[in-house]
Amino acid sequence: MRTSPLAALLAFVAAVVLGTAVASPALAHTALKSSDPKKGATVETLDKVTLTFTESVKFPVVLVRDAEGRDHKDGKPKTDGPTVTQKVAGTLPSGKYTIAWRVVSEDGHPIEGEIPFTVKAPAASTPSPTPTPPAASPSPTESPIAVAPTPPPFTPTPVAEQGDAGSGGIPAWVWIAVFGVAGIGIGTMISLRKKP
Repeated sequence: MRTSPLAALLAFVAAVVLGTAVASPALAHTALKSSDPKKGATVETLDKVTLTFTESVKFPVVLVRDAEGRDHKDGKPKTDGPTVTQKVAGTLPSGKYTIAWRVVSEDGHPIEGEIPFTVKAPAASTPSPTPTPPAASPSPTESPIAVAPTPPPFTPTPVAEQGDAGSGGIPAWVWIAVFGVAGIGIGTMISLRKKP
């Protein structure tokens, strides 16, 4: 049985159309599926950035830049199939930020993009009352210790003065009276010896 040229042509066209339909998903490049934080989101804190793509990616580069262009990433990004995770260095202060990313899809095609977001940190007022009570408590503790070394009245100076008062504090007339009485006594004894 011979096939007509028209049937052969129709079979060829059908094969081309089916081949193109099957090949087109394979030739499609990966795309960003979701991100944390999302584009335009406002967050209070941010520890890490998570990017999820439609297929596995390699050679990721992720930057977390503030309005002045400073990068706040911590280390290198980690890839787990279609998910890329980048740690953030320290606590981000309030302000506007941009996540700039670049990855290479499985077919070797590089793709990149940017995700703007805002940080609004409300924890600025909480730390200030905490240091005030500890600052007040050390002062009463120190004041009794400072009062303890107050025995300067018990210094060698008053003791020396008392010693001086003990030796030279007796009036001169007392010494004259003592020597006078002693002299009279001695004179009386001498006179009594000569009589017999």
